[in-house]
Amino acid sequence: MNGEKITRFADHLASASREGVGVAPLTSLDPQISEQEAYHVQLKTIERRVKEGARITGKKIGLTSRAMQTLLGVDQPDYGHLLDSMVVENNGELSFEHVLSPKVEAEIAFLLKRDLEGPHVTAFDVLMATEYVLPALEIVDSRIANWKIKLEDTVADNASSGFYVLGGHPVKPQDLDLSLAGMAFYKNQELVNTGVGAAALGNPATCVAWLANKLYEFGITLKAGEVILSGALSAAVEAKPGDAFHTRIAGLGSAGVKFSR
Repeated sequence: MNGEKITRFADHLASASREGVGVAPLTSLDPQISEQEAYHVQLKTIERRVKEGARITGKKIGLTSRAMQTLLGVDQPDYGHLLDSMVVENNGELSFEHVLSPKVEAEIAFLLKRDLEGPHVTAFDVLMATEYVLPALEIVDSRIANWKIKLEDTVADNASSGFYVLGGHPVKPQDLDLSLAGMAFYKNQELVNTGVGAAALGNPATCVAWLANKLYEFGITLKAGEVILSGALSAAVEAKPGDAFHTRIAGLGSAGVKFSR
């Protein structure tokens, strides 16, 4: 692994956050960058954030829908890290000064009570290791200008992570068929999307199992107490200053966020 290149690309993405302006895709700077190298760029970025005082609160899973996988020419999801600096209070406000080009997705979040270590984790293992599930909103954001991304770009960019909101009330996963949980997603009180748990690889627990097994490649274990965002249940919706979003997921309740001007 070319450590100099990893550092250079991590610096490139960091400049977008620092300057508030999107940067060129990594795949345009180096068309040969591999998925493995992209993950190491992500890990370099997270290592820096932790050294600066951030705390890892969990992981997020992206590209769980077949449509998004087809768009980027891949056959599996990707993942990113969640940090305590990414948390937005339920029904709270997020200043547009803290984002570049945000979009909002509705998901089901898992709170783990036991560690999950690959490489042979199943969806059943995930359910047994989960304390409870919650409705969530993920604010995805891209340090790449105009979302001109390929798989390696979003992987390196921490799976286009921005912020996240946890809402609703805790429900034990055994008390709800997650694959059948219906979702309604609203922008400014208008219904803009609907979905169901099965939209995320057939069952959100399957997504979390994939993540645990993928992380084994990097020597990482999902830890008790971590939050796992299991993947969008419908398409992401663009956000502008003043917009308000909320989702309702059957059996789990609601989660909301507003973007201040």
